[in-house]
Amino acid sequence: MLHAIKPVSGKAYSNPVTKGARDVEYDVLSQVTRLLMQAPRQCHDVETIRAVARNNELWTVLASALADPANLLEGEVKSGLLSLAGYALKHGQLVLAGKGATDVLIDINMSVMKGLRGAGAA
Repeated sequence: MLHAIKPVSGKAYSNPVTKGARDVEYDVLSQVTRLLMQAPRQCHDVETIRAVARNNELWTVLASALADPANLLEGEVKSGLLSLAGYALKHGQLVLAGKGATDVLIDINMSVMKGLRGAGAA
């Protein structure tokens, strides 16, 4: 678990027992990814700017949580996710500069979401 985003409430699928940090992280990644998917892929629109900015905010929070010495993730997993965070942030800046598309950001987020659900490595 990344443990970057704390649950706001105990509700997950209307069941307070099932919502944990992993579920909250998945939900936030899903919301941001949905914004990216709904916006134009190239930075020609304010919606793309908003979506990329939200993605950058998310990856900044995740990177900060991953870099925290109290984070208990395995070193290899943690360093891999930190590397992904750095890449996502750099690519987000390229998109905002008109030199890239959001497809890569969507792919990264989807991969991490699969990892959070146990459907593959993040």
